[in-house]
Amino acid sequence: MAVRGEEISRILQAQIANFSETVTAQNVGTVVEVGDGIARIWGLSNCMASELLEFPKAGVRGLAMNLEEDTVGAIILGPYTQIAEGDEVYSTGRIIEVPVGDALIGRVVNALGDPIDGKGPIAAEGTRPVERIAPGVIERQQVNVPVQTGIKAIDAMIPIGRGQRELIIGDRQTGKTAIALDTIINQKGGDLICIYVAIGQRQSTVAEVVNTLEQYGAMEHTIVVAATASDPAPMQYLAPYAGCAMGEHFMETGRDALIVYDDLSKHAAAYRQVSLLLRRPAGREAYPGDVFYLHSRLLERAARLSNERGGGSLTALPIIETQANDVSAYIPTNVISITDGQIYLEPDLFYQGIRPALNVGISVSRVGGNAQTRAMRQVAGKLRLDLAQFRSLAAFAQLGTESLDRATRAQLELGLRLQEILKQPQYHPYRLDQQVMILFAGTQGYLNDVPVSKVSAWEAEFHRFMASAHPEIGEEIMREKRLSDELIAKLRAAIEEFKRTVAV
Repeated sequence: MAVRGEEISRILQAQIANFSETVTAQNVGTVVEVGDGIARIWGLSNCMASELLEFPKAGVRGLAMNLEEDTVGAIILGPYTQIAEGDEVYSTGRIIEVPVGDALIGRVVNALGDPIDGKGPIAAEGTRPVERIAPGVIERQQVNVPVQTGIKAIDAMIPIGRGQRELIIGDRQTGKTAIALDTIINQKGGDLICIYVAIGQRQSTVAEVVNTLEQYGAMEHTIVVAATASDPAPMQYLAPYAGCAMGEHFMETGRDALIVYDDLSKHAAAYRQVSLLLRRPAGREAYPGDVFYLHSRLLERAARLSNERGGGSLTALPIIETQANDVSAYIPTNVISITDGQIYLEPDLFYQGIRPALNVGISVSRVGGNAQTRAMRQVAGKLRLDLAQFRSLAAFAQLGTESLDRATRAQLELGLRLQEILKQPQYHPYRLDQQVMILFAGTQGYLNDVPVSKVSAWEAEFHRFMASAHPEIGEEIMREKRLSDELIAKLRAAIEEFKRTVAV
């Protein structure tokens, strides 16, 4: 049956009347130069700083870093070998962001928040921009709630508070990561969510860290963000900011989070690499001029928010690796000046078997006793001074102790025992009550008659005795967080009972 012309005309008119397609403008650019993880793009006239870019032909994403007159300098967030000159690039209109929320806890993700642990996709509750202005002074409150690391030497002498930024600094292989992992392990069963950011480490090292955290049940409250040595420099540059955004989500929802940056020396080196490739001017040690801002805008985001803002906190433990004990180098001094104190680990002490190899003289917490429980302040008040005096006396006493007077010899003997008490095996954090009880015994002279070589065995037996014979003392310390006169009398009686009845 033939269709009449009027009918065709009516059909066409109806389709034209119902045509509702909208015209969309797509910002498209062209790659004019590519190599070593960066691309120079012409034509992205409406591109924003830190905007996410799409390279559809290569299937990777990029990040706009340099906004120049005619071109955009971008870093490639993934393998760049498939990108060629002439490829099209699309702007997304989105500032780079990462998924956040409880769904990430227990997972290992890359710098973009994509899972890399083989456990399937992550159903995140939302996203956050990786870059954000830090909370202002009015939005913060005093740091006075402790982060219990479980490490006697740190909790007693260099306390860390929730919302603080405490630098862990030292040469390679001095136990920096061990302190961070012990702190994370010690939060098991607590209310502190931990984020461990691995920057520029070998994949095998990151796998070992994850395995350790799983072994001690710490992955139940931990997110691992990994940008390994095999990842391109742009991913290593982005990783700390991604981890910080994940931690900020918990802080903004009124919870407490702890983030470890391991380590920022490699982060600075990755940023130097992309900056030089983007032809930014080189400065001291070839680092760009804004390398201080690189770390300050990251670490300033750690805070304890005011009660009006929910009272959440983000505590930062950045790690810096020094070369030959040189804490006066460029990146170490930058981060020292940004943070609220540093834990300095000394190779000489490490090789002497004093672990953690804490240098009491250089290490400091600018929050101090505010970040300690009252019980810890009561037993550890003079500990730092006693140890510092012992270290200076020990240097003089190397030639022999025969000529020393009785008081000096007694101080040396006390220092030796306190040093033994503060030694601690890796992955063996102590509860607050255990720390308080052994430090009380040491500072009150109960170990003066114990040979130095037997102090660690005495301590192990003492903890077993207190847990079995007097558990109520530990329970009261954990509950009250202070030593009343009555509790001190009970503790003294228990220690004397232990010395009478248990032979070590």
